[in-house]
Amino acid sequence: MSDQISDTTYRVTADELRQFIERIERLDAEKKDLAEQQKEVMAEAKGRGYDTKIMRKVIALRKRDKDDIDEEEAVLEMYKEALGMV
Repeated sequence: MSDQISDTTYRVTADELRQFIERIERLDAEKKDLAEQQKEVMAEAKGRGYDTKIMRKVIALRKRDKDDIDEEEAVLEMYKEALGMV
């Protein structure tokens, strides 16, 4: 009887594992599709004359906390002044 319980437990675990793997694979496919859509949007923006490098920087900045950005900009200005760049 112990072998039967062990086989059942393994089979359920294997099915659950397979479900997790398949969910991750579906999410990976969705992620790939989203990345392709982002490329298309950037290509469209570039075609309309926008600087996509700057757009990416703006997107990254929008994800960050304003105080962190202000602090980084202040330090950058201080460094530039120290090097005579302003």
